[in-house]
Amino acid sequence: MKLNNLLQPDLILEGSVLSLTPDIIQQYGLKGLVLDVDETLVPITTRTASPELEDWVAQVRTCAALWLVSNNLSETRIGGIARSLNLPYYLGAAKPSRRKIRAALEGMNLPVHQVGMVGDRLFTDVIVGNRLGMFTILVEPIVHPEDALRSHPIRNLEVWVSEVLGATITPKHRKIDP
Repeated sequence: MKLNNLLQPDLILEGSVLSLTPDIIQQYGLKGLVLDVDETLVPITTRTASPELEDWVAQVRTCAALWLVSNNLSETRIGGIARSLNLPYYLGAAKPSRRKIRAALEGMNLPVHQVGMVGDRLFTDVIVGNRLGMFTILVEPIVHPEDALRSHPIRNLEVWVSEVLGATITPKHRKIDP
C-alpha cells in the first residue's frame, strides 16, 4: 500500500466525534467502532467523560460495538474513562502498531470491513486503520476551551506531510459490503 493511501481517511468529519451519528455509522455499514481516547473523546488532561460523551456513547452503542484503544499508558486515566463509559479498552497500543487493534477486533467478533477506526491523528489512528483494512474516520480534536486558541502543531504537520505525499485529506469513496 502506498504511503498516501495509508494516510487517506475514508471519512473526515467537520467537528468532534460527537458529530458521528448512528445514521452516519449505518450509512457506511459499520457495526463496530474502535475509538482513540486522547483528544478524540476527551481533552488530553481530562480524567472523566463529559455528559455529552456519555450521551453519545449511549446513542452509538445502540447500533455499533465500541472499544477504546489508546496509546496512553495511564491505567488510572484511560481505565477510569473506559469504566465510566462501561466500555472495554486497551492502553499502551503504540499505534500505528496493529497488535491491540487486532485484539479489539477479535473482541468485537466482527469482520474488519464492518469496523471503523475513529481518531484525531493521521499518523497513528488513520494509518493503523488503513493497514488493517478498516473504515477510517478522522475527527477534529477535542481540547480544553483555554487550549482552543492554540494551534495543533503535530496535527498540522501530519496534514501537511500527508498532502505532500499525495493524500487529499478528503474522503475517498470505498464500497462497503452490507
